[in-house]
Amino acid sequence: MSLSIRNQLPGTVTAVRPGEVMATVKIRLDGGQDLTAAITLEAVDQLGLAAGTAVRALVKSTEVSLATGRVDGLSIRNQLTGTITGLVTGGVMASVKISMDGGELTSVITKEAATDLGLFVGSDVIALIKATEVSLATA
Repeated sequence: MSLSIRNQLPGTVTAVRPGEVMATVKIRLDGGQDLTAAITLEAVDQLGLAAGTAVRALVKSTEVSLATGRVDGLSIRNQLTGTITGLVTGGVMASVKISMDGGELTSVITKEAATDLGLFVGSDVIALIKATEVSLATA
């Protein structure tokens, strides 16, 4: 199956914590950073997720926010460090390519935000991703 989602990060499940309807799934990405996904219990069962399961974390580029440093006091669980390797700005939006250990992310943000943050190729950023915006796929 081919997907339009560009952000597909390989990793391994380290823990599954079930709730009544949803579960949090902890993933160690191939580059060593940790990621949390919040998915339904039904999806956990259908995918057969358990510690040690190889997965791909899928995130739409429009769901990746950026910061120029770590952010404290924030409910967003995922803060992935990386370096900007590509920046294309249009009249309204900007596409930002981020290289990180073990993978690459794309973030689409407003041109105004990219300007306000002073983003440039080579600058370090933190990619912020809500756990509820992370989907998981198995091979």
